[in-house]
Amino acid sequence: MSERNLLAGGLPIDAKIADAAADWLTLLMSGEVSAAQLAEFQYWRQAHPDHERAWRHIENVTGRLRHLPGETVYRTLASVPPGCQRRAVVRGLFWVGALGASGLLVGRSGAWQQFSADYATATAERRTVQLPDGTRLLLNARSALDLAFDERQRGVRLLEGEVLVSTGHGDTRPFVVAAGPGRIQAQAGRFSVRRVSGQCRVAVFEGAVDLDAASQRRRLEAGQASDFDHKHIAAPVAAAEQDIAWSRGQLIADNQRLGDFIDELARYHHGLLRCDPAVAGLRLSGVFPLDDSERILQTLPRVLPVHIERRTRYWVTVLATERS
Repeated sequence: MSERNLLAGGLPIDAKIADAAADWLTLLMSGEVSAAQLAEFQYWRQAHPDHERAWRHIENVTGRLRHLPGETVYRTLASVPPGCQRRAVVRGLFWVGALGASGLLVGRSGAWQQFSADYATATAERRTVQLPDGTRLLLNARSALDLAFDERQRGVRLLEGEVLVSTGHGDTRPFVVAAGPGRIQAQAGRFSVRRVSGQCRVAVFEGAVDLDAASQRRRLEAGQASDFDHKHIAAPVAAAEQDIAWSRGQLIADNQRLGDFIDELARYHHGLLRCDPAVAGLRLSGVFPLDDSERILQTLPRVLPVHIERRTRYWVTVLATERS
């Protein structure tokens, strides 16, 4: 099930609105809500009918889950630590309309996979994981993966997000990354795998990998990258600086659409960050610090005909500059 299948009140709901509702529930469950934040929350609910619909859906689903036997999701939500894991579970509530409450409990798909993942990162978080074989993983923001080690192979399953792999040496087993419809195999090397919103990409920086997808196999050498899906593997292109810049805390735009840039920046920004379609086609180039999304937003009006509208701390929109 993809993001376009998220439901609220039986009707499709925008993924960004679902994420914003998930953030609000996470905050409210924290027990550390100020009066100002409560006021912001009420403002958000009233700002658009879809916001209210999303929140009523969460209230309805969590109410039903309270009455499920055994270890309910409602109790689980209250006990899960803050961060990506709790947020992933809350976002999973928007799948319940299609799966049913019991499906959320027993299924391992979508957001539920992220909740139960072996390793996961939150918004704006990067995390290093050292595996027993010496392999080093660096997870980008909003990423989740499971380990897949046995006597024949070593590897991980990327559920969502992005990971930079530096394989350990001296182990004869191949290292495999499963990502969506693809399987990337390497004996030794350094490469990244990205799986965001159904789009998959692998970029190789050292060594070589074999990419299997769509009943095809392609060998990628150092300096090459390729996009893939369940239908085909794209012809190799030169690996871009953008493929690895995030590991150094940078976000690089090279004549990039503003809409795509904002979508990427949203992974490092707490709350709802949107771009008005009227300015989404503007082009942007530059190198930006990932760990300071507010600084990036403040820079945009200096280089593009846009302004930043902040309805609340958690609801930011990039709009066209108003003409006088």
